[in-house]
Amino acid sequence: MTSLFKTGRQADPCTMVIFGASGDLTKRLLVPALYNLKHAGLLPEGFRLIGVARSEHPNEEFREDFTKAIKDFATTDVDMNEWDDLVSRVSYQSGAFDDPATYQALLDDLTAAGGGPDSIGNCLFYLATAPDFFSTIVERLAASGLTREQGETWRRVIVEKPFGHDLASARALNADLQAVLAERQIYRIDHYLGKETVQNIMVFRFANGIFEPLWNRDHIDHVQITVAETVGVETRGDFYEKTGALRDMIPNHMFQLLSFIGMEAPTSFAADALRSEKVKVLDSVRPLDAASVLTDAVRGQYGAGVLNEKPVWAYRAEPKIAADSMTETYAALKLNIDNWRWAGVPFYMRTGKRLPRRMSEIAIQFKRAPIAVFRDTPVEDVGSNLLVIRIQPDEGVSLQFGAKIPGTALDIGNVKMNFQYKDYFQSAPSTGYETLIYDAMIGDATLFQRADNVEAGWKVVQPVLDAWANRRPRDFPNYEAGTQGPRQSDELLARDGRVWRKI
Repeated sequence: MTSLFKTGRQADPCTMVIFGASGDLTKRLLVPALYNLKHAGLLPEGFRLIGVARSEHPNEEFREDFTKAIKDFATTDVDMNEWDDLVSRVSYQSGAFDDPATYQALLDDLTAAGGGPDSIGNCLFYLATAPDFFSTIVERLAASGLTREQGETWRRVIVEKPFGHDLASARALNADLQAVLAERQIYRIDHYLGKETVQNIMVFRFANGIFEPLWNRDHIDHVQITVAETVGVETRGDFYEKTGALRDMIPNHMFQLLSFIGMEAPTSFAADALRSEKVKVLDSVRPLDAASVLTDAVRGQYGAGVLNEKPVWAYRAEPKIAADSMTETYAALKLNIDNWRWAGVPFYMRTGKRLPRRMSEIAIQFKRAPIAVFRDTPVEDVGSNLLVIRIQPDEGVSLQFGAKIPGTALDIGNVKMNFQYKDYFQSAPSTGYETLIYDAMIGDATLFQRADNVEAGWKVVQPVLDAWANRRPRDFPNYEAGTQGPRQSDELLARDGRVWRKI
């Protein structure tokens, strides 16, 4: 089985401009991703990369930084001949993101390389900066003429997350971008969609006829979506204090998983057909009001504890965190999708830091079979069928069902059929950004968020943000590092007679 990256065509010749090129995202993820695309033969022959950041660097020094990055963060063995060819196409330009001179210098560089102002060619602009600069960079690019498309040439902009801080800021950012760019030029990235297992949810659902007839309220009892992390905030204290677990994970990553599980089959896998079905799911989520936030939303903050047999600090003792911080490191929601397929089926979501194990999974709990059929037997309980889609780190799918335990008595035990991707498919090690960068180069927006997708996600969580902002938690910290999370999260399911799967 060949890698995903071996099956595509080579992208069109283009120049990629990375704003924020001296940052960690570029070094840890974008540089290895570009090398992997080069190794797979998918980068165009005419590819160039220009890094833009505020610090001063000669071209050669910047290339040396890239070479150090590929040695430190490569996902596979590096062919130095391939790398030397790639890094020879890299140049650097220093400048402030709000300074028109930065964009004039960029225009001059592209014009000189293209042989004239009408020969600049295709450009992919990647905004790997703080969100505060997104609107400014795009507006400056447009003012300098760098977003204008002529003839067959294209200009596209990849915008990193977080896309907005709440519904109002997301709408404002969309308005700023759409004022100078067509929607088809905007690629709002969510690196979760670069994961093979996330993309495979669509294949799992729609390429297998045995599941779709059961994928509805008649057969499914509830759905659990979990994204658990063992790490704390590490060096991201400044960012995390302003963000928290809810903003950081749920409107983007976790709603992508919710949308893939809940969506109807699209008419095709063309970008807009797929994205239209995804937004319908979020538009169907029952709105939360202040009263339902109190019962259906839970927040937590980790205190000191033990993780992997080592003591760890409380969140409030982490670097750059306020001693009385009210920022949540854990968030859980109960959501209801009010449409024909899902009415009455609750979707429970949870995410948190300093939990016992790193895992991302979707668990679909099917309804129990009627016990009456076993009334003349000693069977007292029939277990539920459970389908678990594991996103990371142990990618795969498992199905739990009941089977008779060998012996003279009629006893039923739960058994599992377990599929692991690594046992069946050989895939190239990757960062997850390869697919997304390549898709942007070929103009495939399927795995990127459209403006209405982003706003629909924020619309669901905005009542929770408002309620939490107006009501300070009195019990923080309310779970020890290394435990399953706050007690209130267990109660969220216990009220419905259900329990979380153990992390």
